[in-house]
Amino acid sequence: MSIPLVDLLGLSGGLFALGVFGLLSRRNFILLLVSVEVIMNAAILNFLAFAYYPPAPGLGGITGQSVAVVLVGLAATEVAVGLAIVLALNRLRGSVDVAEAIQLKL
Repeated sequence: MSIPLVDLLGLSGGLFALGVFGLLSRRNFILLLVSVEVIMNAAILNFLAFAYYPPAPGLGGITGQSVAVVLVGLAATEVAVGLAIVLALNRLRGSVDVAEAIQLKL
């Protein structure tokens, strides 16, 4: 029993919309990072959904699984860098509010 492609794409679209809403409505850096992660997971789900179904004739080479593995590594890197920035901001300002970070001057 397999899940139809339309259902997987609908779930991915819902995750993407939820991530964009979180990205636009939050003022906390940690919640912004979580929203970016939800968007990245929606993209990974898209690649894996298309990799499950056979490709069109003439399309070969890179598969969805290999792209998804690269995206998982990219997401892990993004989390590490983002959390380092959040920790530095918290140490400097005592808050992780986006409005506080805008006032930073080098």
